[in-house]
Amino acid sequence: MPAVPTSAIAATGLVGGYAAARWTKKRPLGGVALAAAGAVAAREWRRRAGNATAVALGGAYVAAFAGSHPLAKKIGAWPSVCAVAGGVALASWVAVDRRK
Repeated sequence: MPAVPTSAIAATGLVGGYAAARWTKKRPLGGVALAAAGAVAAREWRRRAGNATAVALGGAYVAAFAGSHPLAKKIGAWPSVCAVAGGVALASWVAVDRRK
């Protein structure tokens, strides 16, 4: 079975976490989705590319989540979430997924 690209895992965590929080009106549920996908992505980043890459991409994942909030005030919630998810997905693809 082919491995799921880490870029897809990370982007899904950011978008899915926001969607879960928004549609259920339960922010902790969105946090669980965000954290679960982040943990899976981090494990795969570490396994496929090493600790340094995992730490860098994990930092980017957290920064994207935090940065989406002020960005949402300027461009809207969904565009903000999609933009930061795309940025993290691109970074993950460049650092890990394209190596195959």
